[in-house]
Amino acid sequence: MARNAHHSGPGPSQRQLRVGELVRRTLSDVLARGEVHDPDLSGVSITVGEVRLSPDLKHATVFVLPLGGKGADEMLAALKRNHSELRRLVSKQLTLKYAPDLRFRIDDTFDRMDETRRLFSQDRVARDLAPHAGETPDNE
Repeated sequence: MARNAHHSGPGPSQRQLRVGELVRRTLSDVLARGEVHDPDLSGVSITVGEVRLSPDLKHATVFVLPLGGKGADEMLAALKRNHSELRRLVSKQLTLKYAPDLRFRIDDTFDRMDETRRLFSQDRVARDLAPHAGETPDNE
């Protein structure tokens, strides 16, 4: 079934996902080329993990992490200081009706994945997840 432009589901629309990925790639390129002249950003390799856009595409939450995770607070402060310049550089390369306002957040995905792995490795969790002898899965 095709999805219409008026998305009503719980997650982001295809348009939000598509534009978010375009902004993510463009912002990654801008940062990799060092187009923003801020000493706190020069020489820092920044991973742009995800960009989530508001339904009207006017606000973008950008999840970032410095390579190795060191100096995250300083990097975040520098990105916030330069958000107008970054917005201008991104909008120059994308053909959008509005350049989204960029809001930067630390990407904690890797921390959450590590915590999830740690939880799954605990003996009592593994026992709870193991199939019980003689039981059949539901909906067979």
